Amino acid sequence: MAETYEVVVVGGGAAGLSAALVLGRARRRTLVVDAGEPRNAPSAHLQGYLSRDGMSPAEFLAVGREEIARYGVELVRDRAVDATRDEDFTVVLASGRTVRARQLVVATGLKDELPPVPGIAERFGQDVIHCPYCHGWEARDRATGVLASNPMSVHQALMVTQWSKDVRFFLHEVRETELTDEDRRRLAAAGVTVVPGAVAEVLAGEDRLTGVRLADGTVHDREVLYVAPRAVPQNDLLVRLGAELRETPFGSFPVIDERGLTTVPGLWVAGNAGGFAEQVVNAASRGYRAGAAINGELLFADLDAAVRV
Repeated sequence: MAETYEVVVVGGGAAGLSAALVLGRARRRTLVVDAGEPRNAPSAHLQGYLSRDGMSPAEFLAVGREEIARYGVELVRDRAVDATRDEDFTVVLASGRTVRARQLVVATGLKDELPPVPGIAERFGQDVIHCPYCHGWEARDRATGVLASNPMSVHQALMVTQWSKDVRFFLHEVRETELTDEDRRRLAAAGVTVVPGAVAEVLAGEDRLTGVRLADGTVHDREVLYVAPRAVPQNDLLVRLGAELRETPFGSFPVIDERGLTTVPGLWVAGNAGGFAEQVVNAASRGYRAGAAINGELLFADLDAAVRV
């Protein structure tokens, strides 16, 4: 027999925990299914979240789990592997457990696929970073590199100059001819040095990044390297449930309204499962909004059912 909840939240990151906190405080029987794979796990800290600036992601999640537990929200370390919908949702977990819910929140986020350059994965989240708003202050005024993934990486190189004036833009697999005249003018105005040629390896020693070696053997001393991971939406459950998706330059994301409701009634999305650019503070906000909206949906559905009796 499947256990029944009013709401099941798939994903135990900032978005999922925030939705669960609101629902728990609204006295809704809620289950959080957490696979334990937060996107920001490689980072030592999270930034830009008022009152939580500098907190480690692990500590942030631990505090969140404690908070939802105060309101009777259950959390299970498991993975949702399938979901179907009739009048309610049925969610199958990897452990074999099956649960049912009137409303389902998908907050499964993204996975980052790093450029396949030796040395990047080992330093990612330390001195190989991707977001100046997340890490720029800590990397300020250091010898900085930016690894181009495509012509749009020019934007990243220009942004980084707000935090460092010693920036080298490694074109890697981008040809010089792919840079527009406007790109070149802006890069020159920002003082960015453009370095053609493929990057063969990121160098490190004594637990710190020391440089970038090109395929021709040239070594550039660098202390920080910005990269642009390919964001892979974790949208398997949404696909299985028939949610409409939209194609973006960053992958396929669900069509949602301002509250996070998908095109499938009762199916909600919060955090990076719904868009590429959500920071932790934004993801938490999205979770809060979805949680409040779900409580309203359940409340008025029950009142309308009572009126019809």
